[in-house]
Amino acid sequence: MKRRLILFLFILIASPAWSESIFPYKYQEAKLENGLKVILVPIDNAGLVSYTTVVNVGSRHEIEPGHTGFAHFFEHMMFRGTKKYPADKYSEILLEIGGDQNAFTGEDFTVYYVHFPRRFLEKVVDIESDRFMNLDYSLSAFQTEAKAVLGEYNKNFANPFFQLEEKLNEIAFEKSTYEHTAMGFLKDIQDMPNQFDYSRVFFTRFYRPENCIIIVSGKFNPEEALSLIKKYYSAWKPGDYRPEIPKEPEQTQERKAAIHYEGDTLPLLSIAYKAPAFHPASKEFAALSLLSDLAFGETSLLFQKLVLQEQKADFVSGEYIPHMDDYLFNIAARLKNIQDLSVAEQAIFETLEQMKQKPVEAKRLEDLKSNRKYSFLMSFDTSKSITNGFYRSMAPYLALIHGVAAVDQIFKTYDSITPGDIQNAAKQYFQKEKRIVVTLTGAKS
Repeated sequence: MKRRLILFLFILIASPAWSESIFPYKYQEAKLENGLKVILVPIDNAGLVSYTTVVNVGSRHEIEPGHTGFAHFFEHMMFRGTKKYPADKYSEILLEIGGDQNAFTGEDFTVYYVHFPRRFLEKVVDIESDRFMNLDYSLSAFQTEAKAVLGEYNKNFANPFFQLEEKLNEIAFEKSTYEHTAMGFLKDIQDMPNQFDYSRVFFTRFYRPENCIIIVSGKFNPEEALSLIKKYYSAWKPGDYRPEIPKEPEQTQERKAAIHYEGDTLPLLSIAYKAPAFHPASKEFAALSLLSDLAFGETSLLFQKLVLQEQKADFVSGEYIPHMDDYLFNIAARLKNIQDLSVAEQAIFETLEQMKQKPVEAKRLEDLKSNRKYSFLMSFDTSKSITNGFYRSMAPYLALIHGVAAVDQIFKTYDSITPGDIQNAAKQYFQKEKRIVVTLTGAKS
């Protein structure tokens, strides 16, 4: 009885002041005694439920030399089954209940999800808890999956955008584990079939209750869902591993690289600057995030010039994705002719200088803030997009700061940004010595 009372009180404390929240649904948060965090978002849809597990492990956590790529590798292995539900039985159950499931891995986290009709909630809690607590695989299955991951790497490497990203990260970071992509270094992937014992260590370190968040959204009873989660996950034992993530030293001079792609492709240009880590209350993060659209979005002067008027590029974009540690503000363009690489590069530099010299128009900034807010809300407009949009939109925030309240905080921070904040952020971060430039040209660019 005492344990039930403690859990109930936690939910009451964690309940949000919903009427003041930009997040469009009431939600509850709870934490089991083993540290597993649960977020419940009941939604009045047609009867579908999305069951998502966010694991706080990505390529950032791969700190040991020779062992990159294991976060992504377990995205594959988690479908190999357990003694209770072997892989074929797990797949058979999902087929019987009409479940739609998949997973993805990023630099900071790995996400697994299942969409299914609500009457199968207990079965899904059962099979999902079982594979996270009792994953079981043989040496043969491990080596087969390791070879499949190598095949995935080779397939990705045929994509010029993957090569551009891989080279950009490689020269941008010297100490940080962001040096490699979520796929890992090729030499480590090639050696992965020999790392069976290490794979056990990796799984034991990170697949622990205090390192995971369960998010349930859709048509369901929150009390029933929480009761089921407690029933099936309470035996999961917490761990004590805390990786010491290396800190990237300050970059003091510009870095450049050129890739010669063996196949045919249009020339690609990537210009990146070192930029701060995500925090929902960071004005620097919010200012740079808004600047990415103002300077390089489809309504920007640069996009109008290079893509629509002169038609030298088929796209230009600015991207500043939230990360746990300092990462990159990246500007990318694909040109139609190789001689236009230098033209686009100069145009991007001039755009950034303009952002330093002159404040953006206040009305344009306010329009963008409004667009950000309503685009976020519109991502929840149908039952399918609610379940899909929830983890796609929310997972980074949840994984980074472990709470839905971060959504309200980040939009509050966006609202506080002035044209002066944008200008100051441009002056602080768009400096030549913090810049990385990578170009890619094909055999017939």
